[in-house]
Amino acid sequence: MKQRNPIAVLLLPFITLGIYSWYWLVKTKGEMNSLGEKIPTAWVWLIPFVGVIWWYYEYSKGVEHVTGEKINWIISFVLLWVLGCIGQAILQDSFNKVSAPVAASSTPAYQPPTVAATNDDSTNQNKPLVQ
Repeated sequence: MKQRNPIAVLLLPFITLGIYSWYWLVKTKGEMNSLGEKIPTAWVWLIPFVGVIWWYYEYSKGVEHVTGEKINWIISFVLLWVLGCIGQAILQDSFNKVSAPVAASSTPAYQPPTVAATNDDSTNQNKPLVQ
C-alpha cells in the first residue's frame, strides 16, 4: 500500500469539497485489489443507497484482510460510514503501519565497500577495490 500522510487524507476532502475522499477510496481499492482483494468497481456507488453500503462492506472486508485482521471489517465499516474522512485518515494510518515493514525490508541495507588487503601494491593496480 502506498504511504500517505493521514493529515492530508483528513484535510484534502475539505479543500476539494469531498472529491479527494472518493479519489482516496478508489486508489486504495486498487491497491488492495493488487494485493489479491476483489473489491468491485466504484461505479456501484451509483446504485441508490444499497450500492454504497454494499461497496463499503466489500471495501471493509478488504481492509480487514490487508491489515492482517488488525482492523475488523465492522470497525472499518463504521469508520467509513460514520466518521467519513476522519475514518479514512485512521485507516490510512493503519495502511502505513502495515506497509512500512514491507517497504523497509524491500530496500537493501547499505554495505560499505571492502578493500582487498595485500602486501604487494603492484598486483592491486588493475584490480577493483570493491568486491
